[in-house]
Amino acid sequence: MERSDFTALSTRALEHLEQALGGLEHDALDVQLAGDVLTLAFSDGSRFVINAHSAAGQIWMAAGRTAWHFDWIPARSQWVAAKNGDELMSTLARVVGDKLGAPVSL
Repeated sequence: MERSDFTALSTRALEHLEQALGGLEHDALDVQLAGDVLTLAFSDGSRFVINAHSAAGQIWMAAGRTAWHFDWIPARSQWVAAKNGDELMSTLARVVGDKLGAPVSL
């Protein structure tokens, strides 16, 4: 994938996540997007980090003790982890929802 395409797609994904998660009415979550790094800080001190890794052409996510590397799949118009088939939006909704104890929709 061309770097400009990756930048556009990853920026769109991170900005969507910032808006959706930042719009949650939940005191236990602070959402910060700085450049190509989205940090989710929880009231218990834990953090989830989602970033665009341009050298690899992937979006990387670390949440708890688990990490994912998501590739853009044009046929699906989704970021998918080749290792296990997890999709970025649904995976992040699940792990954030589990952490907050409430359903999250992305």
